[in-house]
Amino acid sequence: MQSVRDWSLGGKLTLVGVPFLVLALLAVTLTMWVSWQLDGGAAALNEAGRLRMQTWRMAMSAAHGDAEALGAQRAEFDHSLDLLRGGDPDRPLFVPWDETVRSRFGDVESHWAQFQQHWMRAGVDPTADQRWVAPDVSALSADTAAFVAHVDGFVAAIEVHMSRWTALLYLCQVGMLALAVAAAAAIVYAGFVFVIEPLGALGTATLAIREGDLGARVEPASSDEFGTLAEGFNRMADHLQSMYGQLEARVSEKTAELEEKRERLQALYEVTALVASAMTLDELANGFVARITRIARADAAVVRWSDEANERYLMIAAEGLPDAMTDLEQCIDAGTCRCGVPDPAPQLRVIPIRSEAQAQAQPHCARFGFATLVTVPVRLHAKTTGELDLLFYSERTLLSPERSLLEALASHFAGAMENLRLNALEMEAAVSQERTLLARELHDSIAQSLAFLKIQVQLMRDALAGGDQTQIARVLAEIDAGVRESYGDVRELLVHFRTRANAEDIEPALATTLRKFEHQSGLPARLQMQGHGLPLSPELQIQVLHIVQEALSNVRKHARASRVWVDVEQQPRWRFEVRDDGIGFAHEPGAIGETHVGLRIMRERAERIGALLEVMSTPGRGTSIVLTLPAQRTLAAAPAQAPVEAAA
Repeated sequence: MQSVRDWSLGGKLTLVGVPFLVLALLAVTLTMWVSWQLDGGAAALNEAGRLRMQTWRMAMSAAHGDAEALGAQRAEFDHSLDLLRGGDPDRPLFVPWDETVRSRFGDVESHWAQFQQHWMRAGVDPTADQRWVAPDVSALSADTAAFVAHVDGFVAAIEVHMSRWTALLYLCQVGMLALAVAAAAAIVYAGFVFVIEPLGALGTATLAIREGDLGARVEPASSDEFGTLAEGFNRMADHLQSMYGQLEARVSEKTAELEEKRERLQALYEVTALVASAMTLDELANGFVARITRIARADAAVVRWSDEANERYLMIAAEGLPDAMTDLEQCIDAGTCRCGVPDPAPQLRVIPIRSEAQAQAQPHCARFGFATLVTVPVRLHAKTTGELDLLFYSERTLLSPERSLLEALASHFAGAMENLRLNALEMEAAVSQERTLLARELHDSIAQSLAFLKIQVQLMRDALAGGDQTQIARVLAEIDAGVRESYGDVRELLVHFRTRANAEDIEPALATTLRKFEHQSGLPARLQMQGHGLPLSPELQIQVLHIVQEALSNVRKHARASRVWVDVEQQPRWRFEVRDDGIGFAHEPGAIGETHVGLRIMRERAERIGALLEVMSTPGRGTSIVLTLPAQRTLAAAPAQAPVEAAA
């Protein structure tokens, strides 16, 4: 049989409530029945009490000889007896019969018959044609009192019976009150045992979990709904505890992973900062090996650079390496040890040294106490250009993230080395190009003047040999003019190559150039700037200034102009126009010959920066040279080839 503990919550509450409900219904039914009995008995008691009054009224009517009233009163008395005898359910009215009440009622009926026989006719004389005969009042009063006494006995018997019903009613009321108290107590107890206590246990466990005690559980005390709820709560707590444990493990794992990534990013940032700031190979290599030693937590580190054939490896930087070992391994041949071993598929290697075989392959490392060697190939564009060696006094293994980091740093270092090489080549190319330009300018200006002076010197010798004073004076004047022109060309070249561009705005540099032009030529020059554009880089400014200076030099030398204008438009593109009102010349687009050296030089400079140079000239109407730079969004991508400033 199923235990009450295993019942459902509804069954338990029903078990507690139904008995009290049944008892309450019984008590209410009994109370209603007793009340009904009391109501009927009270009406009967009232009706029995009326018999006494009716008896005295009939005695008074008999004493006065009122036959009509007496007849009505007798009929009323008989009606009352009939009501008491048969009852009246409509009122309700009924006598609570028992042996005593029945006996007393029988006495009332028998004495009523005697009283009625003796006194109801006592006032009538049968011999005198029913005439009234006055009764003996004293005897009538005595008989009436005696009869009323029997009625009182009947009423008293009813009252005794009614008192018992009243006591029973009081008892039912007290019982109902006790039943209500007991039912309330039972319901409260059942509610505490079956509802409050399980809810309290659940609440306590919930509070414990909220405060961090994930081990809190609820002991299922039954198999009802709260037992099911407790089991569900325990399963939820188990799942939550498991998830929290897994979450802590995952958080710890992710924290370690993030810390590892942070360290990797920090290492990459440090190497990137070094690459960006290092200007020489020594600075780059020494800075890199110092940082890689700290990042890899190595005891020593070496960076080796190989030749094109990977036959020899040169130590370019070392950190933590013993001095004696540094001297021994300044340059090693490929294959002499595990360092610098060419590999068709180079990859990071972790080499234990303390084994006898490895100690023979690494005699220097074993001699100085190193236990582990990590070699990282330095590769650029699928070509091995060097090697990074990390040495440890203890045995080490590298995880995959550490391997990836070291390979990335080695690749970054290779790129930095290549950038230094390319920068050096670019600087060499720039110097060579500027030297070529300087030579060209010297050839096109000073060299021609010197050649002219050479010819005049020879003519001077001939004139001196012939003693021709006129010729001597004329040649001397030509030599003087040629020297002054050469001196002017030299000064112009010095000014030309010393001009510095403004980092923010080209306008001051242009204004300075025009002031120098006005001083040298005596011609008025006007500068007009229109619009607002992005500032030009210093490299572009220098190239633009050289082109403008060359154009102004051509104006001074050849144009025979009276005025010069320089117009600059900054939007939508940078546009520079140098125009004059000189004699002009016949110019065919695209046809720049040897006689137009200055124009050819300007054209070459414009091509160097990706600009467009246009020459427009009409004989007798002046010349216009227009330089148009590429769109502003492409200026940053224009080749930067700044010329080297010539020394004074």
